Amino acid sequence: MATTIDPAPDVPAAGAPVEAHPVEAHDPPFPVRTTLMGTIGSVLLLLGALGAGGILIRDPIIGTGPLSWVRYGHGHILANGVLYAGFGLVVWAWVRLGRYMLAGRIGSRAILIASGCWMAPLLIAPPLFTRDVFSYLGQGAQLLHGLNPYTHGPAELEILPNVVQNVHPVWQTTPAPYGPLFLLVAKGVVALTGDNVIAGVIVTRLVLLLGLGAMVWALPRLVRHLGGKLPITLWLAVASPMTVIHLFGGPHNDAMMLGFLCTGVLAVLERKHVLSIVLVTVAMLIKPTAAIALPFLVWIWCNHLPGDNRVRNFLKAGLASSAIFGVVFVLGTWVSLGSFNLGWVTGLKAPQLVTNWLNPATGVGQVIYTLVHFVINVPESPFVTVARLLSWLALAVFFVRQWWKSRYGGNEAIFRLAMTLLAAAILAPPTLPWYLTWGFVIASAFPWRRRHLAIVVGVSILLVMAYYPTGEQALYDWWFVVLTLVLGVYAAASLLRPDPLGLIAAWRKQAVPDFVSSPPTPAKR
Repeated sequence: MATTIDPAPDVPAAGAPVEAHPVEAHDPPFPVRTTLMGTIGSVLLLLGALGAGGILIRDPIIGTGPLSWVRYGHGHILANGVLYAGFGLVVWAWVRLGRYMLAGRIGSRAILIASGCWMAPLLIAPPLFTRDVFSYLGQGAQLLHGLNPYTHGPAELEILPNVVQNVHPVWQTTPAPYGPLFLLVAKGVVALTGDNVIAGVIVTRLVLLLGLGAMVWALPRLVRHLGGKLPITLWLAVASPMTVIHLFGGPHNDAMMLGFLCTGVLAVLERKHVLSIVLVTVAMLIKPTAAIALPFLVWIWCNHLPGDNRVRNFLKAGLASSAIFGVVFVLGTWVSLGSFNLGWVTGLKAPQLVTNWLNPATGVGQVIYTLVHFVINVPESPFVTVARLLSWLALAVFFVRQWWKSRYGGNEAIFRLAMTLLAAAILAPPTLPWYLTWGFVIASAFPWRRRHLAIVVGVSILLVMAYYPTGEQALYDWWFVVLTLVLGVYAAASLLRPDPLGLIAAWRKQAVPDFVSSPPTPAKR
């Protein structure tokens, strides 16, 4: 069955003779200024994060020394200003890079170099827009010192006080929601860095770079199978603020999961079915949501088998996949935890403590509660709970439908796999911004249209700014949300048309007098 994915006729191929925009006409073939702009933005993110990011409770470097003023009063305001200015430069550079890419003026190499330059300063930055990395270290410390992270919170650990006290209060007493293999990785990081939290964050980023590296290795090969254009794919999946700031600057373990997921999807397309199931099962042992991909891989394997008996082929592929999954799952869990511990299944409930309207079901429940509360005094939780249950039901129906429509395998199965991962990020509570990368990275290897790329720009800005740099949510600061939406729409329009409101042109006109339009005044004799 042929795939139903539309081509992208209005995205010019790399190298196509497209007329350059006037404001970009004199840029060199390699976007030096744009790359430098984003790099300066990342340096500002680094500097601003020292006062406004996920700072330590007891910082051995700044602490109460002469630079501590950046964390209080006007100094804190200044740090926030520097950080958001850096974010603005990174987004501006990303949009400019996208325009060059769509005009066919740069290729994959320039995008990868720019992405690397933008990530480099963030290697040593405090966590940005999240404090999850402190939870990783806390849970790794638990496993290292014999405390089960699936039944105890980091607060019960009596050693490594610097690691424990920096875990967010919400997660101090909650079980770990991550797969056992990632806890083994976190255990290794803490074994190396001990109570030095700054070193722990840096080493965690270095480890997650392996996942990003696997993703970058797999994407060009996925593009060849799925029909996309590599520069667009790398611009979306690697250079985007979602990857640079959230996955790496955060950092988030989704980067490691995506490395195994991408290579696993590539393996099944190249008929390496056993390897595919192994890799995606490993991805699940890092972040359990990767398991969503496994049933789709069975269909692809089934369609690769010889013979016309589809039922028999499906049973062969399904049984083989189940056996491989079982072996890898049991072995991976045993190696990671020292026993076959399924406590992480109940730990998946922990993130549901997060409630905000970024998850549509939670937002609907809160709106209905607000309307009812005008009439009668009622608690909010029943409304949110019922809305979330309905959302879970909708996700289950969506999953089954997409899985069944994938029964002919091929690229369509991969596309529906990506859409189901996106649906899981949106419909299953909570919806955290970096969750959308699960399906989005896979979808980036398909053809895209210009207007859809512009939508991605706007959504990416909202998803990064949904949280303050400290990691606290900003979704109920309505003036901030309105400003974010305005900036997102403007950035999205800027991808399609440079300076859509003529602001830069107006500034230049005001800065440089127009001597041509006004005739000179004749001199008096």
